[in-house]
Amino acid sequence: MNFTDCLRGTLTLADGAWGTELQKLGAPLGACLDEWNLLKPDLVRQVAESYIQAGSEVILTNTFRANPISLAPHGLDGQCAAINRAGVKISREAARRAALVFASIGPSGKMLVTKDVTPEQLHGAFSTQARALAEESPDALLLETMIDVTEAKIAAAAALETSLPVIVSFVYDSGKNRDRTIMGATPEQVASALVSEGVHGIGANCGVGAREYVAICKRLVAVCRLPIWIKPNAGLPEIVGGVVKYKTTPEEFAETAKELANAGATFVGGCCGTSPDFIRVLARDPAFRARSDLA
Repeated sequence: MNFTDCLRGTLTLADGAWGTELQKLGAPLGACLDEWNLLKPDLVRQVAESYIQAGSEVILTNTFRANPISLAPHGLDGQCAAINRAGVKISREAARRAALVFASIGPSGKMLVTKDVTPEQLHGAFSTQARALAEESPDALLLETMIDVTEAKIAAAAALETSLPVIVSFVYDSGKNRDRTIMGATPEQVASALVSEGVHGIGANCGVGAREYVAICKRLVAVCRLPIWIKPNAGLPEIVGGVVKYKTTPEEFAETAKELANAGATFVGGCCGTSPDFIRVLARDPAFRARSDLA
């Protein structure tokens, strides 16, 4: 299987959250999780392997905040290439031939609108990360958890320079109906802006639960012909005793995830609050076994 096999109408099971899984293995809050690719590669591989064993057909890399801008506060910007290359190697070793590896690229954490960063600095940072990831030949690059269309377009342009397939996924959790990015963009506006850049997939992740993303998925399907990537949270978070909790069970998540499949999603997985247990339940459903049966 390769990226070109992941066409609209053929459901492919992705993975779940990574950060919380690493925290379960001892990563402290506020730590640079990406650095674990160099410091604790065996534990990072353990997370990747747990999703493969659960049934994921696509796994990500532990490189979400591994651009030079995000690494700089940790004094790790000089390790950008090494961290990203190690991240792909770890996921590739875990996946072997059982799953595709999509290399994760997250937002910079800086805002163009407040002049925290210039477009040139953004392009340079994303280009540095994308080139490093590409050196280890992932199957695609995933720009995820994006909130700013302008930043996403800059990141997409940098990622496309690698000639790898590029998917761009936004967070929709704002506005009266929770159907806009925090910057106010609609799914239709996002799709229009990014499809014109030449990306290979569009999606939504984080922010809200699977039920809320069904409508977003339908709207993305209606306005573009590209594969659709959807990774919702395990429902909406609640604060319990000062700690963020997600109360949605794997079974509840899987039941709603069927609606995402029916809405036209190409890739379905989980974001915050999900785990290998969520993927394992999804993998038992006939709708999510279709790809494995064809492989």
